[in-house]
Amino acid sequence: MSAASQVLRVANCSGFYGDRLSAAREMVEGGPIDVLTGDYLAELTMLILTKSRQRDPSLGYATTFYKQMEEVLGTCIERGIKVVSNAGGLNPAGLAARLRELVEGLGLEASVAHVEGDDVLDVLERLQKEGDPLRHLDTGRPLAEAAGSVVSANAYLGGFAVAEALGAGADVVVTGRITDAALVVGPAAWRFGWARTDWDALAGAVVAGHVIECGAQATGGNYAFFTEVPGLEHPGFPVAEMAADGSSVITKHPGTGGEVSVGTVTAQLLYEIAGPLYANPDVVADFSTIRLAQDGPDRVHISGVRGVPAPDTAKVSVNLLGGWRNSMTFVLTGLDVEDKAALVRRTLEQRLDRLQLTDLDVRLVRSDRPDAPSNEQASAQLRVTAKAGDPEVVGRRFSGAVTELALANYPGFYLTSPPGEASAYGVYWPVLIPASEVAQVAVLGDGRRIDVPLAPPGAAAPVADRPASEDGPVGSVSVDGGTTRRVPLGTLFGARSGDKGGNANVGLWARSGDAFEWLAAALTVERLRDLLPEAKELEIERFLLPNIRAVNFVVHGLLGEGVASSTRPDPQAKSLGEYVRSREMDVPERLLAAPGGAGHTD
Repeated sequence: MSAASQVLRVANCSGFYGDRLSAAREMVEGGPIDVLTGDYLAELTMLILTKSRQRDPSLGYATTFYKQMEEVLGTCIERGIKVVSNAGGLNPAGLAARLRELVEGLGLEASVAHVEGDDVLDVLERLQKEGDPLRHLDTGRPLAEAAGSVVSANAYLGGFAVAEALGAGADVVVTGRITDAALVVGPAAWRFGWARTDWDALAGAVVAGHVIECGAQATGGNYAFFTEVPGLEHPGFPVAEMAADGSSVITKHPGTGGEVSVGTVTAQLLYEIAGPLYANPDVVADFSTIRLAQDGPDRVHISGVRGVPAPDTAKVSVNLLGGWRNSMTFVLTGLDVEDKAALVRRTLEQRLDRLQLTDLDVRLVRSDRPDAPSNEQASAQLRVTAKAGDPEVVGRRFSGAVTELALANYPGFYLTSPPGEASAYGVYWPVLIPASEVAQVAVLGDGRRIDVPLAPPGAAAPVADRPASEDGPVGSVSVDGGTTRRVPLGTLFGARSGDKGGNANVGLWARSGDAFEWLAAALTVERLRDLLPEAKELEIERFLLPNIRAVNFVVHGLLGEGVASSTRPDPQAKSLGEYVRSREMDVPERLLAAPGGAGHTD
């Protein structure tokens, strides 16, 4: 077997529904690849696709993926490039049918398969009737207490149905709600013939899949030290070169923008995770065992990943139509900003008391400066969001009541938008059900169906992460002693943050061993509470990942009932890491003076 054939080159061309449309063509034409993958689904996307399918039952999938296939599917078929994507969303069968029409229109021969079984709405209804409370994974509340009506319920499937479809001759496999990492696990398991109990190899593929699932975030996009990355105006998308033992090299096509470094890969490893044990339907990958090494320009080698048996449960993403919402933003300029905001709040509480609101969120954003050189820089914003079960209540009745204040409230009154209508919002409700309740099926182009049990042989009880209290400071580093200087944390440390339902994670990593040991000792849960006042009363977990010199925090409840429901200005916590990096701490001078102190790796 040649060296090239011992490697499976898996490319990514999408990290979300709405990512760069030209990325598929760039990845197919920019260099050799064996598999083209794309991730289009997120918790919010499932709600968007629900609305799409309600308007047109033939939809419910990512239409941008189909547009990409119009550009590249012919080339992929001719070159033998397999295509695997979760763009099927709520209607993988419908997308597969359209792709077959596309293949026929191109005058080519190819097999298009799809994976189904993730829609478990009927299963949940039956389990509830049988007495299963379907408790929320974070709050413990039973689903019966959730406000709103359930509109979708999708179990996270694994990669082995994809592997079965490829093994049966499929050229294209589209799925519904499989895990993002399964887009790599499936093709790798097919190519290398992995058994369902090859835990370490599967875990390595999960890690590689997690790195490339968000597209250009692995090649310098959204990177804390972005000023060091060339070509960010148009970064290339990542490629995972998978090996038979589950190790991989993360790279990108030559000549494309951005970079692949230990730093960019570390940042992506910390994206939207909790503790070291990262559960997938096929395996639980232990992120504490990951080893990274620069393997040349734009090449990072990932090795050493260990896996443990997959859980015997399946995580289900339940989306509810929670109600209706509307927002209006007041601009407060010049003096007495706090008093102006208080007047608006008192007035609204009186005027809106007659409306049947379920929630009124008022947030003052102090972006103003004293003695500002421009009108805009002297202005703060007061953002008011109202929620109700009736769209009429928070439509023009709410926004009209706000507008009526224009000539009768604080001096300098103006709004950022005219009165508007209400919009629907969703509530995310994650639950666990027995994996045996999920009928994972690979459906081939000729109609044959291959049943693939979700729970593999040897599946274990649900896996819980090691308690955060076990992940204390490493080594014998003392926070005190020696000369210190007060600087923003970002002077030394990178960060990446994101959403996990109603929770947010923020991971910080160091670029030297000494800096990591100080970070692990100094940045405790209580210190993070000081740096992040809005989390003062929330549960926070802390986990250490010494191999990648990182500390990860999970802030429970920061995003309320999920992205679609959150009233935070940043509902997905994308900027949370950069905010923490901007906060100041007293850092030892020796770390600032050492190699890596200016942000460069040692």
